[in-house]
Amino acid sequence: MDWTVWIIATARALAVATTVAAAGAAGAQASQAGKTSYEKATFAGGCFWCMEPPFDKLPGVISTTSGYMGGQQRNPTYQEVSAGGTGHAEVVQVVYDPARVSYEKLLEVFWHNIDPTVKDRQFCDVGSQYRTAIFYHTEEQKRLAESAKAALEKSKPFSGPIVTPIVAAGDFWPAEEYHQDYYKKNPLRYRYYRTACGRDSRLQEIWGREGG
Repeated sequence: MDWTVWIIATARALAVATTVAAAGAAGAQASQAGKTSYEKATFAGGCFWCMEPPFDKLPGVISTTSGYMGGQQRNPTYQEVSAGGTGHAEVVQVVYDPARVSYEKLLEVFWHNIDPTVKDRQFCDVGSQYRTAIFYHTEEQKRLAESAKAALEKSKPFSGPIVTPIVAAGDFWPAEEYHQDYYKKNPLRYRYYRTACGRDSRLQEIWGREGG
């Protein structure tokens, strides 16, 4: 046998085996990564600037995006929505890892950052675009939201009925870039707005603690 040929052939065989093994390992890792399934939750709680921070604080929340939902017009702008003519509500869409944070926890955070006793406004912002709502993406989310609302009705620490509706999610339109993470980009203006709008004082009155 030509030892040179044998050595080359053996080296090639080892290289192929190593490549196959590496590909198998990579495939296994990709498969494992593919098992990580993120879910979406969408909430309307008045000004979307103020609804991002409480969710961003939660371990397991991957991202929050301010946007619009619940209206008829496609690709609405902030000017159109804020004028009140499109039917949309300002919302925050939360992408989360259900293995790390439950939908029930997201609901708890939502309730404690809104005034659920008023219709078509939140704090100093008036109009249907500032209404509260839970937009469910699955039947399980709907069930959990209805259960949480019913439990809150029984144990609520405030007077007045809960008027926050639970409705099926529709098209989500991300808001303009300057609205995203507004509390990080403009912290002084953001804090002034929250205070001037009476958001924290009302949340303290309802829940016994500030939101956000």
